[in-house]
Amino acid sequence: MTTIQTPPLAPEAPSITPSARLTSGRLPRWAPWALLAGTAAVAGLVMAMLTVASGDEFSLAGWAIFTAIGYLILIAVISAIVEGRRKAVDRVVTGVVSIAFLIAMVPLVSVAYTVVVNGVAAFSAEFFTSSMRNVVGEGGGILHAIVGTLLITLAAAVISIPIGIFTAIYLVEYGAGNRLARGITFLVDVMTGIPSIVAGLFAYSLFALFLGPGIRMGIMGSIALSVLMIPVVVRSSEEMLRLVPNELREASYALGVPKWLTIAKVVLPTAIAGITTGVMLSISRVIGETAPLLLTAGVATSMNYNLFEGRMMTLPVFAYTQYMNQGIPPEAYIDRAWGAALVLIIIVMVLNLVARLVAKIFSPKLGR
Repeated sequence: MTTIQTPPLAPEAPSITPSARLTSGRLPRWAPWALLAGTAAVAGLVMAMLTVASGDEFSLAGWAIFTAIGYLILIAVISAIVEGRRKAVDRVVTGVVSIAFLIAMVPLVSVAYTVVVNGVAAFSAEFFTSSMRNVVGEGGGILHAIVGTLLITLAAAVISIPIGIFTAIYLVEYGAGNRLARGITFLVDVMTGIPSIVAGLFAYSLFALFLGPGIRMGIMGSIALSVLMIPVVVRSSEEMLRLVPNELREASYALGVPKWLTIAKVVLPTAIAGITTGVMLSISRVIGETAPLLLTAGVATSMNYNLFEGRMMTLPVFAYTQYMNQGIPPEAYIDRAWGAALVLIIIVMVLNLVARLVAKIFSPKLGR
């Protein structure tokens, strides 16, 4: 009689408790926002009570500071209890970064709001179609300043962009590691930090040596601005060229393409988006300069289309002179100053939009 042996029972698998799951112990998505709203309400109530007790005005800055500190403390404590120390640190760092972003946005939004509110009041057909020739008091416009700004900045760009891009090409493609390239890089870094008034003094001294003291011309302002633009173009273009993979260059060389043609047909088209952004940043950097243009281009009240003859007005100088030399009524001068500042901001914004469009059109397409 045979006996049938039953196989031994498999050991039971250990049960997984719900607390071991990765998704356990998490705050709901609405919790940080609800905590922020509650903290803001409590901080506002406390600030209101303190305001009533002291008789002072309600402080928005104090309310924001108390709200931020209270929120960070509460989110750290609650998250540490519910989610653990690691997640609590993550939420605190996220809160600190968000608060830093909001602090950085405060002056930007404040400046933009102030300029728009005060500058729109000066906008009219006369403001954009006339100059300040023979105008005292109300009336007049900024057409001569707009033309001067565009001409001087365009001439500065024509001078700076080729020099800056060719210098960056030399530093990356031809002079990598040699002594001359290191010296140029050092000088470019030094030029990046020079004050704008020094660039104006340089341009004025250069022309005064040949044409005599007291000379003022638009081209002098262009040269002063180009001194400020060139280092920005060089550094931005250099970084963009370094981001181009060496494999692209080597593939072109393997096909027998000479180096200059590889740079023109492969390297530059690949980096054109970043180079365009750097160029527009350099233009935005100099288009609002006032001190060098006061020394070089001077102050004018009538139209001047010739960069090589006579004084030429620009928007930043116009805003400065209108605000500092107020006549009767002073409101007209202040309104024109705010209007010129708003037009200058609009021009910079348009240039940046054009730069983004150009970068999008001419950047290499990665799709098949």
